[in-house]
Amino acid sequence: MTQTEKRERSAQPEHRWPAVIATLVALAAYALLPSVVPVIERYAVVGVCVLMIVALVLYNPHRLTRESAWSRRAEIALAGIILIANQIAFAETVVRLLGKHGNGSELLLASLQVWLTNVIAFALVFWVLDRGGPVARSTVPRPRMELADFRFPQDEDHDAIDEVARGSSKQADWVPTYVDYFYFSLSNSMAFSPTDTMPLRHRAKLLMALESFAGFVLLALVIARAVSLIG
Repeated sequence: MTQTEKRERSAQPEHRWPAVIATLVALAAYALLPSVVPVIERYAVVGVCVLMIVALVLYNPHRLTRESAWSRRAEIALAGIILIANQIAFAETVVRLLGKHGNGSELLLASLQVWLTNVIAFALVFWVLDRGGPVARSTVPRPRMELADFRFPQDEDHDAIDEVARGSSKQADWVPTYVDYFYFSLSNSMAFSPTDTMPLRHRAKLLMALESFAGFVLLALVIARAVSLIG
């Protein structure tokens, strides 16, 4: 990349810590989840993920300013491990909610933990995949950036009123950060559909569909379980 190309971008590299804090919350929820999965196996998953977080933080302590082949793979693997582990926990929770046995309050708490971890995990996956990942979004010249998985409001606000347009992707070189993906994941899990952010690629649509389905199933079963407890 030439110096001229580097100067084309005015976007600030993203802070590392919002994604790290969210990931640690997800791992804590997973570790404390009431589950038939042996504690040792769950703690092994958490331990591997924590080691990956430590390595990634040491590589980019504060802002995401550099990327290598191993760090890119580690970011994707970390998000994937948390997501897959939580889908297993989701399936187990659904089975327990459908069954007639089990402590009601414990199942409701487990459902909340699985739902929260799902929101964070999907946000991480969206964050590492979209436009080549967090480092590429702020450093790669836009003509050379990977195709976008999602279209945010800022991507089309350049012709809006001045105080809105100044913060757009075109005028301010705005790029989404983890907070944007977390909000998007949260709204998708609660509304079961896109709100202000639209999926563009097939993989984005399939991931969104999976998250919406999981959120809907959990909500429906939790409401049914709560009604049965009241009755």
